[in-house]
Amino acid sequence: MKPIAHIRTDFPTKFGVPHQSGVADRLEARIVMEPEYRNPDAFRGLERFSHIWLLWEFSEARRDSWSPTVRPPRLGGNTRMGVFATRSPYRPNPVGLSSVRLVEILHDPSLGPVLVVAGADLMDQTPVYDIKPYIAPDCHPDAEFGFTDTVRKQHVEVDFPEELLKKIPSEKREALRQVLSGDPRPAYQKDPDRVYGMPFAGMDVHFRVEEGILHVCGIDRYKDPGIK
Repeated sequence: MKPIAHIRTDFPTKFGVPHQSGVADRLEARIVMEPEYRNPDAFRGLERFSHIWLLWEFSEARRDSWSPTVRPPRLGGNTRMGVFATRSPYRPNPVGLSSVRLVEILHDPSLGPVLVVAGADLMDQTPVYDIKPYIAPDCHPDAEFGFTDTVRKQHVEVDFPEELLKKIPSEKREALRQVLSGDPRPAYQKDPDRVYGMPFAGMDVHFRVEEGILHVCGIDRYKDPGIK
């Protein structure tokens, strides 16, 4: 298989990316097709669907070997579960599956059809291998959710000083609040004095979490460590 597209998101690194699709539904991203797949006919009828499935690759988790068990962050990173009972990126084949809302299909003169989606849980430039419509049989109201049903991550209150919030483009502020309210820290990190840096939309958002409140304490321009 080969990628048919790459997604453009506000997350240049893995840190801060929502753990599941749909949990931050104000986050918008764009799917840019590879030149071979920019034929508008390939998208005929897709505009009639509200949601789509993305089949993609955990491109930062490629390995030559695999383990039958992994440590899910939802369980604090200490309890092992079978890899096929989790959505860990460390799998025999690093394949991801996300359900996202289709906002619109743009027709760019140079890029062809560009899909604007909301609620994606992908890093910037993640390769996409397929796009499928989300249909009624995909919904299972009586589904059971295993260990994830009892260890749902608690949201935190976000303290975002106005002078710092103004440094974020207005159209991205609510999305950032959603991401921060989900507490981007790994579940096993609880140090209230530790300051974290989360790259988002060209900025580096600094925060700490104490007694259920996430305090944004600084915002700087993000400096890609790979660019000198």
